[in-house]
Amino acid sequence: MARICGISKASVQRIWNANGLKPHLVTTFKLSNDPRFIEKLEDVVGLYLSPPEHALVFCLDEKTQIQALDRTPPGLPMKKGRAATMTHDDKRNGTTTLFAALDVLKGEVIGQCMKRHRHQEFLKFLKAIDRGTPPHLDIHCIADNYSTHKHPRVKAWLARNPHFHLHFIPTSSSWLNLVERWFGQITSERIRRGVFKSVDELEQAIMDYIKHNNANPKPFVWTKSANDIILKVNRGRAALNMPPVKRPSQAGSEL
Repeated sequence: MARICGISKASVQRIWNANGLKPHLVTTFKLSNDPRFIEKLEDVVGLYLSPPEHALVFCLDEKTQIQALDRTPPGLPMKKGRAATMTHDDKRNGTTTLFAALDVLKGEVIGQCMKRHRHQEFLKFLKAIDRGTPPHLDIHCIADNYSTHKHPRVKAWLARNPHFHLHFIPTSSSWLNLVERWFGQITSERIRRGVFKSVDELEQAIMDYIKHNNANPKPFVWTKSANDIILKVNRGRAALNMPPVKRPSQAGSEL
């Protein structure tokens, strides 16, 4: 750009900075094509902003394929003038799956680590939530559209336990499930920087983190209304459907 415009690189950078332009950055987005998007959105946001009385609201999901990684040589601790370091290569010692249910009101987490994430394990986790909550309260769980969550055996168990309710977020809308935010937190604070010589060590570290979280829970507070989100989604759709700007060809610009 500097060469074509006949100015210095520094001038281009000053113009970009003055206008808030960052052409070196690319952000990602995803719009849901779920035909019941608005219905599901209003249902889930309603649970966040106006939870039902005599009920608990949980956000639940599975964090799959968590790897127990050991570093080839040990890392070096942080010291003055140098961040902590670790090697880029690692030794893989197996994987585990974390099932987690985040209590929206309190910020506490019910968690279990299992080898697989089939409907059998999901049912086992639902029963653990049921045992760990007061029997006189209704349980509302926000979940994604993973096929195991809608398995016939899961539906049959829910029919036998009418106080238990699953609420599904729209497809391609994982940002609507607050437990995903907690997954990001445990990943950055404990898993990514950890050294685990076995799956057992990894699972123990995860359960210790959950215990530490529950000793001083800090809930995530949802603030956006369904209407605000719908307006933003509509703006995104309008931008995508906008016809491309027609620019004159190089030959035409020279005439």
